[in-house]
Amino acid sequence: MVDQGLSLKICGLTDSNQACAIAAMGVQAIGVIGVPDTPRFVEPQRRREIFQRLAQEHPQLQRVWVVADLDEEQITSALTGEGQPTVVQLHGEESARRCAELRRLHPRISWWKALRLREEADLDDIDAYASDVDALLLDAWSPTQLGGTGHRLDQAWLERLGRHISSGLPWWLAGGISAEWVPTVLSQVRPFGLDASSRLELSPGVKDLSRVEALVDAVRGSSGNQR
Repeated sequence: MVDQGLSLKICGLTDSNQACAIAAMGVQAIGVIGVPDTPRFVEPQRRREIFQRLAQEHPQLQRVWVVADLDEEQITSALTGEGQPTVVQLHGEESARRCAELRRLHPRISWWKALRLREEADLDDIDAYASDVDALLLDAWSPTQLGGTGHRLDQAWLERLGRHISSGLPWWLAGGISAEWVPTVLSQVRPFGLDASSRLELSPGVKDLSRVEALVDAVRGSSGNQR
């Protein structure tokens, strides 16, 4: 399993067969997008089908629902019935106070907050959510999309990331993750995990399984595979 050191999340899945094929490779998390009008958006019924199948066939896997600025009714609806996520990843403008409220209302769910870093000064704000979430996900900023752009963080920032996050808080690095970039990333920073999506795709929401497998192998074989 990849979780000997570095965790791996493959995000933006739209099909249960692909989701299960990727889960079988030994990744720790599969992400499904719940943000309407985005290229990888999955309707609720299909999302539940994907999550339900993953729960049955890969019960240890984290099932991550990626959303932005949902109201309480939308969240409560998704967290009842079959095909629930185990993690909700907040990718909108949710405040630290809102994150804390969601954790209080839904304590059996893990809450991750995605932060899109636009400039180096944004590194100083990372810790604002530290006591209100279960993990952070750090991604590159884009003016047109909340995520899944393939844009990478400025390489000069990588070494500073770990110093701006409270000790013990898991954090994921997203943005342009692919097999060939793993050695560069791990030579500069030690995240809890990597989150990959667009650079593994044939088209939005459709992964190239050979690229996914190459990334799994790169993570598994990396010298940074020791936390």
